[in-house]
Amino acid sequence: MASDLLSTPPPLAPPRRQGEIASWLRLIRSRRVGPTTFHRLMAEHGSADAALDALPAIAEAAGVQRYLVCPLEVAERELEAGAQIGARLLCFGTPDYPRALMDLPDAPPVLWALGDTSLLHRPCIGLVGARNASSLGSRMAQSLAAKLGEAGHVIVSGLARGIDAAAHIAALETGTIAVQAGGLDTVYPKENMTLHEQIAIRGLRLSERALGLQPQARDFPRRNRIISGLSQALVVVEAAAKSGSLITARNALDQGRDVMAVPGHPFDARAAGCNMLIRDGAQLVRSARDVIEALERPSTPVAAPSPAAPPRATPVHSHGPAHAEILGLLGPTPIPEDQLIRDLKATAGAVAPHLTALELEGKITRDAGGMLSRVV
Repeated sequence: MASDLLSTPPPLAPPRRQGEIASWLRLIRSRRVGPTTFHRLMAEHGSADAALDALPAIAEAAGVQRYLVCPLEVAERELEAGAQIGARLLCFGTPDYPRALMDLPDAPPVLWALGDTSLLHRPCIGLVGARNASSLGSRMAQSLAAKLGEAGHVIVSGLARGIDAAAHIAALETGTIAVQAGGLDTVYPKENMTLHEQIAIRGLRLSERALGLQPQARDFPRRNRIISGLSQALVVVEAAAKSGSLITARNALDQGRDVMAVPGHPFDARAAGCNMLIRDGAQLVRSARDVIEALERPSTPVAAPSPAAPPRATPVHSHGPAHAEILGLLGPTPIPEDQLIRDLKATAGAVAPHLTALELEGKITRDAGGMLSRVV
């Protein structure tokens, strides 16, 4: 097979010294370096320090002049700020890093954690839904979270108003994880300040973003892939036809997780997304028992793209025709990376360096779930 011809780099070794941790943080905080690019650079160069040394030349080859990596002082200030609030930095591959995320091609290289990290190693169920939740929707979220918690499951959600908040509150006694879109020390929305503090004491808050960062619109889809990635199954309670909850559901399907949904009245716009998911094959949920029974049943895995093979250590050079061909196939609507590779009739290892260069150049963007689009 063609994939057998690709050499596989050794597994990514986690940092062991404080200096290595700072280098990891510098690399992921460098301009235009996202999780997938981070993993590619580490595979190509073997260490964060080597990748940092190579980045300016890679950027210059991609047409980006005077590229500067994240300064050491910035990383050190972030590490100090994390220590001041009692947070821990979990690095990919370390014992405390969630195993559920390690098979994702866009796994966060680092996660800030505040609270009980043992929750990451218990069975988790994601529970998400509308911010403008109905009274019945909030009650359903509370019932599901409480009873699933009593059955031994940790409830994962996004600390938003509405369904997220209802699920977190009901699961405080049994275990809940809040994945934040902004920095771990930022409160969004402000109305959840008390819940924000309670989860740090009685549960766990997580974020891949830099401390102090206020969440922007683009940060929420990135956050959603972590919610679904941590979870055995994702349950959607009230979601419009176009909503962040459906983005999370798509992430879950891409990651091979079970997707379940609570049905609603056809005339209620808040139920349209859930009803669509059920129509398309999601497990219908009437109670926590439906979720538990679905998890206990042997099931055919959800069709999802296989994780991309780790890239070969191939140097990145600027190749105008190759870049033009990639840009010609991409548009403003994101498409899966594996689809692009098939359209190019090339191997993942051959395409990866060009994607890294184009991403550093700012000509393409990478969305959650391995989706690529052209910047227009």
